[in-house]
Amino acid sequence: MTGPRILITNDDGVDAPGIAVMEEIAKTLSDDVWVVAPAGNQSGAGHRFTFGVELELVEHRSRVFAVTGGSPADCVVAGMTFLLKDHPADIVLSGINNGQNLGDIVNCSGTAAGAREGALQGALGIAMSQGVDYEVSREIDWAVSRAFAAKVVEGLRREAGGGAGTWFNVNFPFCAPDKVEAIRVVPAQRFTRSPMKYYPSDNPGKFFIAIPETPTPLDADKDFRLLMHGNSITVTPMSLQASDLALATAMDGKLLL
Repeated sequence: MTGPRILITNDDGVDAPGIAVMEEIAKTLSDDVWVVAPAGNQSGAGHRFTFGVELELVEHRSRVFAVTGGSPADCVVAGMTFLLKDHPADIVLSGINNGQNLGDIVNCSGTAAGAREGALQGALGIAMSQGVDYEVSREIDWAVSRAFAAKVVEGLRREAGGGAGTWFNVNFPFCAPDKVEAIRVVPAQRFTRSPMKYYPSDNPGKFFIAIPETPTPLDADKDFRLLMHGNSITVTPMSLQASDLALATAMDGKLLL
C-alpha cells in the first residue's frame, strides 16, 4: 500500500489511547505514517509555542517521537521542518482527543492547534475528537472514531485537496456506530460569552479554570447541538485568515488622526 505522508500529533500525550487509535486509522490510509506528540498532557495549551526553552525530541520507536516539554504546535513544527523537512507531510492529523472540541472551545484546544499549525505548514490539517457524554460516564468508547475516521479523512482529501487557507475540526458522537445519523459539514457554535469559568477547589484559596456547564443557547444547525443531540459526525472548516475582512474594508479610513 502507498499513500500520502501523514504526520500525527495530539494534546493528550504520546502515550494516550487516542493517539494509538489515530495511528491505527492512519495506517489504513498510508504506509508513510509518523507521530510527533508531547511527552505529557498538553490539553488546553492552544497554539502556544515554547520559545526560549530547550526542547528534546525523543524516539520511542520507529517513526514515533515525543517532544519533552513541548506543545502540539511545537511538535508539528519539529515534525514538518526537521524530521520530514525533505518531504513534509501531506496530511497532519491531530488527535484523537479524549472528549469533544466544539464551538469557541477550539480557541484553547491543543488538538485544534495541531491541525491549524499543520495547515499553516502547508498540509491538510484535520483535528479529530471523540465525544464523551459526561452526564452519563467519563468512560470513552472509540468505536465511532474507528468506524468513520478514515472515511472522513478520505472525503476531506478528495473534496478539500490541500485545504489551502483552511483546517478542519472533526468531532465523533458518543453513540454506537450504527446510530450515527450523518456526517454534517457545519459552522462552529458561537457562545454569547466564554464558557470558561472560575471553579473553586476543595482546598482553601485554590481554584480551577473549567467549563462547569454546557453553554446555552445552542443553535440547531451548529456543531455543538448536532454532535451532542443529533448523533452526527460534525466537520467544521476553519479559516486560517483570522482578520474580519468585511469590517476592515468598511472601517478603513474612518479612524482619523
